[in-house]
Amino acid sequence: MPRAPQYDRQEALDQAVRLFWSRGYHATSLKHLEQSLDMRPGSLYAAFGNKETLFLEALDRYAAAMASELQGHLKREPSALEALRAFLRELVLGCLGGAEPPARACMIVKTLLEVSEDDEPLRTRVNALLGSMELAIEQLLKRSVAQGDLRSDVDPGRLARVVQVQIMGLRTYAQRDLTPGVLESLLADVFSLLDNYRSLPTTA
Repeated sequence: MPRAPQYDRQEALDQAVRLFWSRGYHATSLKHLEQSLDMRPGSLYAAFGNKETLFLEALDRYAAAMASELQGHLKREPSALEALRAFLRELVLGCLGGAEPPARACMIVKTLLEVSEDDEPLRTRVNALLGSMELAIEQLLKRSVAQGDLRSDVDPGRLARVVQVQIMGLRTYAQRDLTPGVLESLLADVFSLLDNYRSLPTTA
């Protein structure tokens, strides 16, 4: 009868996410992974395969966590637009809280900037994950139009791309170790951009 693994796979994967997010893909060695996950080389390979397959799984887990956060806001907020605003606030300002993440920039965007054209599996996965997030934002914007919070002439797909560019830019800009006040003002500018697409209040 095979022995049960002496580790928590999900916990090990979470640790891998933090390590890759902090150091990047190429700067993370197998030795780093062995030490951080507290796993011997044989156990590491048996559980996750090689470094690339572990990284791809870590990317998926990171993206799934972001999607879960977005769905959580959608359940808590009174409208899709307010859910999007709360999600943006968490993404931009969450890195300044007590539980500071390994890096202020988005792990997916960091990977996009790091990997070369030769890293086709990584680039393909990154582009797919960014596309999924853009689609999720687009769906929120479509609901906002249907709920009457955004104008009927808004192009949700185009606006979703604009919003994603803002997210990527702000999270990357936050790497400069900016103060909360500066990031708050930049976030307010993003909210003002969204407000430009709001429906005008009806008059009696």
